[in-house]
Amino acid sequence: MCRRRLFVPGLLLVCLGGLSLEVSASRGEEPSARKLLLIGIDGCRPDALRAARTPHLDALAEAGKLVEGTLILSPRYRRSNTVSGPGWSSILTGVWADKHGVHDNSFQGKQYDRFPHFFQRLKQHDPDCFTASLVTWAPIHEHIVAGADLSRVLEGAEKNDHAGADLLAAREAADILREAKTTAVFAYFGQVDETGHRKGFHPTVPEYVQAIERVDAHVGTLVDAVRARPRYAEEEWLFLVGTDHGGRGTDHGGGHDVPEILETFLIVSGPSVDRSAIAGPTYMVDLPVTALVHLGVAIDPRWQLDGRPLGVRPPAAGHPVPARE
Repeated sequence: MCRRRLFVPGLLLVCLGGLSLEVSASRGEEPSARKLLLIGIDGCRPDALRAARTPHLDALAEAGKLVEGTLILSPRYRRSNTVSGPGWSSILTGVWADKHGVHDNSFQGKQYDRFPHFFQRLKQHDPDCFTASLVTWAPIHEHIVAGADLSRVLEGAEKNDHAGADLLAAREAADILREAKTTAVFAYFGQVDETGHRKGFHPTVPEYVQAIERVDAHVGTLVDAVRARPRYAEEEWLFLVGTDHGGRGTDHGGGHDVPEILETFLIVSGPSVDRSAIAGPTYMVDLPVTALVHLGVAIDPRWQLDGRPLGVRPPAAGHPVPARE
């Protein structure tokens, strides 16, 4: 089955956010104002993103940080294939395939019980938070998602109607984002990857660029939904955007030494984001760690996370941050 990716220079994964109060209901305090929107654009090449007209993604980058050259494989472990199964597993768990166990799209060997979706870590921190996952690639829903209060896979009106499925996912995600109870949402769009498989992964392919532009419109729908919230001015949102791989020709498998496949991008956007340069290399596993730190979750060394927070304020004293291995 084809894989879906996300766009934003690097790993299009988009999260808008800010800081909020880290509080405890048990102490009778107000719930945290920190909120998260993570956007995944499957199979989006950074150079094609630059070629596309993407006013909404551009606005997120302008209000935060766009990082190019984000890598989808670790220097430590490179045995997993450059496809969606291990890609989205790493993006959503914060660890590489030698830990989460997924090396291809069969999902054989998965170890999500030990290295779960970051929603599960968030729910352990705040059982009352509301999390939602809206995707158009079923394996994410079937295998990876954990700790979600709502998890849905959307399908188009006809078989292989990936653009139609993405439209439905955007509409449902927007509805959820408008609800006061919402804390964190993951929205995944697959049409960019599917178009790359049919027409080619390249900025000179009109259909591929047009798919990116359609997804950008969905990004606008989601951001508008966030900003229409009655208490938006009192909340601190983080927007993250990322992708699981690029592509060359009409494929991206076996791309262990192919820059067009390995090098992606990510966007970190929101009022609390430090817009200065991010030191050192960035990796797809940094996205969920960035999300957790923004949401006030203490990173437990026993989780063995491989990512590090990017562009958000450091955790409070006593909240250790994982080091690169």
